[in-house]
Amino acid sequence: MTRAELSAREHHPHLTHTDHHMTCLRRSTSFALLILLAAARLWAQGPGAAALESTFDQALNADSIRSWMQVLSAHPHHVGSPYDKQNAEFIAAHFTAWGFDTHIEEFQVLFPTPVTRALEMTAPTAFTASLKEEILSEDATSGQTSEQLPTYNAYSIDGDVTGRLVYVNYGVPADYDELAKTGIDVKGAIVIARYGGSWRGIKPKVAAEHGAIGCIIYSDPRDDGYFQGDDYPKGSFRPPSGAQRGSVADMPIYAGDPLTPFVGATKDAKRLKLTEAKTLTKIPVLPIAYRDALPLLSALGGPVAPDEWKGALPITYHLGPGPATVHMRLAFDWTLKPIYDVIAKIPGTEYPDQWVMRGNHHDAWVNGAGDPLSGQVAMMAEAKGLGALLKTGWKPKRTIIYAAWDGEEPGLLGSTEWVETHAKELTQNGVVYINTDGNGRGFFGAGGSQTLEKFVSGVTRDVTDPQTHVSVAARARARTLAYGSPEERQEARDRSEPRLSSLGSGSDFTPFLQHLGIASLSMGYGGENDGGEYHSIYDSFDHYRRFGDPTFMYGVTLARTGGRMVLRFADAAILPFEFSNFTETVGKFVKEVMQLADNMRDETAATNKLLADNSMVIASDPMKTFIPPAPKDPVPFLNFSPLQNALTQVQQASTSYRDAKARFDSIGKPLAGPALNTLNEILFRAERSLTREKGLPGRPWFTHMIYAPGLYTGYGVKTLPGIREAIEQRKWKEAQEQIVIASGVLESYAREIDKARKALEG
Repeated sequence: MTRAELSAREHHPHLTHTDHHMTCLRRSTSFALLILLAAARLWAQGPGAAALESTFDQALNADSIRSWMQVLSAHPHHVGSPYDKQNAEFIAAHFTAWGFDTHIEEFQVLFPTPVTRALEMTAPTAFTASLKEEILSEDATSGQTSEQLPTYNAYSIDGDVTGRLVYVNYGVPADYDELAKTGIDVKGAIVIARYGGSWRGIKPKVAAEHGAIGCIIYSDPRDDGYFQGDDYPKGSFRPPSGAQRGSVADMPIYAGDPLTPFVGATKDAKRLKLTEAKTLTKIPVLPIAYRDALPLLSALGGPVAPDEWKGALPITYHLGPGPATVHMRLAFDWTLKPIYDVIAKIPGTEYPDQWVMRGNHHDAWVNGAGDPLSGQVAMMAEAKGLGALLKTGWKPKRTIIYAAWDGEEPGLLGSTEWVETHAKELTQNGVVYINTDGNGRGFFGAGGSQTLEKFVSGVTRDVTDPQTHVSVAARARARTLAYGSPEERQEARDRSEPRLSSLGSGSDFTPFLQHLGIASLSMGYGGENDGGEYHSIYDSFDHYRRFGDPTFMYGVTLARTGGRMVLRFADAAILPFEFSNFTETVGKFVKEVMQLADNMRDETAATNKLLADNSMVIASDPMKTFIPPAPKDPVPFLNFSPLQNALTQVQQASTSYRDAKARFDSIGKPLAGPALNTLNEILFRAERSLTREKGLPGRPWFTHMIYAPGLYTGYGVKTLPGIREAIEQRKWKEAQEQIVIASGVLESYAREIDKARKALEG
């Protein structure tokens, strides 16, 4: 997952704790009041909760986090490397020592590695790209060249292509619409796109759909290089030779091993042929540094790029096509590689078949100090804290499972294959999945199932920020009030809980939430640790200790946050799911898709009228380079009343449950025995009712009808995805069908909420 797409890393990377707004906040906050409020909340959870979490906190140590990262990032540890297995064994040994029942689960996955990489410009001048990152004396591990994967994109197909070059900005669908207006066609061309604007795998996908024969992706210094700040090693941003590795598999179709969709990639699994794998690219793809991109872009002619397409290189950005002509040659080793998931368990004493799950991946493209080890070592600190509690005699009511996933970087391989292998058990037993994926200095951010909003808000009010000494919730809210958009500031004033962002894809929550319908959360800290080391050899211990989290105290803070979440879920009498916030958010989604249809109807009518009124003028102007779009079919009436009616049912059910819960809490009589177990099973399985076995149109692996990665956004979420994408793609019959399907899912969800109310009252 890219830094720009992590929910924890929001809008203003240069905000620091010395800001005037933070100073004012600290002066206006009574520390004694914060302590009293935190104590009151912990007492409400149970008389032993405060002592339990205090003991947990005492086991957390920044020096341990630092030392673990130094060991785990000492060598490259990509899938199939010797150090990847060593790291899995290192993590497993620590979990075992802390009292967990631990094992390593192995899978065999398709993971191509480069055999041949070549890129050259053959006209108007000759140039050969170096495709190498510079060794820096200031970075101790940057010279481990014999162990490093070279710069490449996994799941690009082999190819040997030559064509004229076209610059396509970020290479998203809207960029091709802009090119079409100027009469530029990429058919038979090789496109060059800059990183950003979408997940990288979308760029070759869209290029191929428009007839391109190859795709180059480069890192422009405007996005993560010297335009943002001093480049590495003076500063944290991407140096001239830095290039971004990464997967380009079409993961919006399905996640995990390309050869084993829907089933775990065990040794004896039935596999597709390579030619049958739907998630491989259709054209060859190669990432390059801006040092190699500069000669290519400099040689382009054609129209000058629009202002918003211009990067920070010292050239005039042209679109092409040509006269630059480039030759790409790529070949890969398409063999299976082993991956190693570390699975560590503490059995529950009262509800062993209710699983509270926590995960972070351990594999990296190179040394991976920031991505993913900053999250992995914080998770290890959590596990050590739970081990300290075990020594006091504490045991959780519910089973706790910690997972250090392998193979996340190529395509969520480790988590997906484990979920597919254990799908039946997980569907029955999975209570919640809590994910992290990298961490740094700054602000708390999270995305996930909105039924967890009140829970997350309560936890973050009880965790103290190490820089400002207010709660991490208060610091995040102050940032929004000071620097958020007008809408964000208004919402921060109006809502008692910050809204969780909805999850698309890009990390290991995907198979849990969007394939099986297990309520999930992905969280982390960041915003003051921005840089350009992502997926390069410079994501190193040396870089992280200078720019990521120099004191490693945000590793401790993440451990305190994640540990409280695990403990509170594991020992909750009534599981802390709450439906009102989810209902409010789904109401927003319904309004959005209705407004989308209205906007498209108005825009289509206006555009068609404008084209009709000006068709003769356009045709008679031979100097005009603008190519008008073809008229579009009018947007038909879409009947949203089933969706509105279903939403009303969810609203009524969630209000009734909220009121029943308030009455129950006021009585103070505990629920116990079969009645309590029945209620909790309804609560944690309610998310399953938001799924549909047949999945989304054209991609049945994604079964959740409320959240999914977009077909053309990748990591970015599409909410009510079946409806929204059908409207965007002008598939009107499908849009109406998906309205009915989503309505049925919401009606089913309302019935589950009503069952929970009856269980509580009965």
